[in-house]
Amino acid sequence: MRANREPARTVLELKIRERGEALTEFLDYASRFARRTGESGTLSERNLKRLISGRKSDGSPIGLPRPATARLLERIFDLPIEQLLSPPDETQLSRAGTEDELRQRLRSSSRVDPQVIAVLKRQLDEIRRLDRQLGAIVVRDEVSIKVSQVSQLLSHSLSPRTRQQLAGLLAELCTLLGWQTLDAGNPEQAWRHYEQAKTAALESNDPQRLAHASAEQAFALLDIGETDAAVDTLAAARRTAERTASRHLRAWLAAAHGEALARGSDRSRALRAFDQAAALLPPGDAEPAEPYLALDDVHLSRWRGHALAQVGEPEAVQVLTSALDRLDPTFTRAEIGLRVDLSIALLKHDEHEEAAKHLGRAASMAASIGSQRQISRIRKTQLTP
Repeated sequence: MRANREPARTVLELKIRERGEALTEFLDYASRFARRTGESGTLSERNLKRLISGRKSDGSPIGLPRPATARLLERIFDLPIEQLLSPPDETQLSRAGTEDELRQRLRSSSRVDPQVIAVLKRQLDEIRRLDRQLGAIVVRDEVSIKVSQVSQLLSHSLSPRTRQQLAGLLAELCTLLGWQTLDAGNPEQAWRHYEQAKTAALESNDPQRLAHASAEQAFALLDIGETDAAVDTLAAARRTAERTASRHLRAWLAAAHGEALARGSDRSRALRAFDQAAALLPPGDAEPAEPYLALDDVHLSRWRGHALAQVGEPEAVQVLTSALDRLDPTFTRAEIGLRVDLSIALLKHDEHEEAAKHLGRAASMAASIGSQRQISRIRKTQLTP
């Protein structure tokens, strides 16, 4: 959230600023919080703007919101609604700008050592594991908090080496948050997370992280129908990584490029990109050195099957069925996408009963992890004759 030099009008406005979120980001968080905790309260942007102002349009004090909305805000901030809607006192307003706070933040960042970096990396690995199996609905808030924590440490670190390591972590966190946000059906907000990831990757001096964040950002373009721009972005990412990236990352980028080309119905170039990805992928079951990549022969087959289904290739059913049989069941989001692709391919063969079975399973799984991106695909597929 951009700094706002105007003093906060209410404690609610101050608390949202302290979270470092734009109003739209806070609204997104509040909606997820309500779903997770069973609260019935809702907030619109218009309503939130009225509440944080503390005043009606005629200048008179605003009244209390509906009980359900009040309870939601009280649970988020652990403060009574009357206090949230009251003006902040001078102590609250001045606290954020004191010299003592700056010194405290500088001291905190100075204590970041290799052990702290290792802990943060382990936490990120654990979050990734939960994300792939349980979805963003469970861990997205945790990723947002980690982004804020690492960003705060980075912005107050004076050690070039520590800054570089923190920036690398921040790039990976923001890239993950971007993908989670895209999966939640918000490409505009995802785009901003990817921009932050690219900025952090530049400070980390890691062209691989930069190429990966740029490539994932291209999927936001695909989701809004900007296919040509996505193809160009992925081609540029491949060029950036051509001389410096690992074989795993170059294979991943080639496959991502192939998906974009397939989305644009460029069959020959799409299949050529997947052939290049297969040639680049190291033989055997070696894990990628990059912890943010999940790519092996099974995942590449799944990805190729997606492209084959997009361009209407008959072999898509066989490729996708084989990939489904071999897929690690902890990759829940990947399995959902695979089943949707398989349904599309089966429908082209007029195998409606089998397609419906996979589509139904995908719908159930997508609902359980809150994958709005896949739910949208499922709805469109159901309309296919």
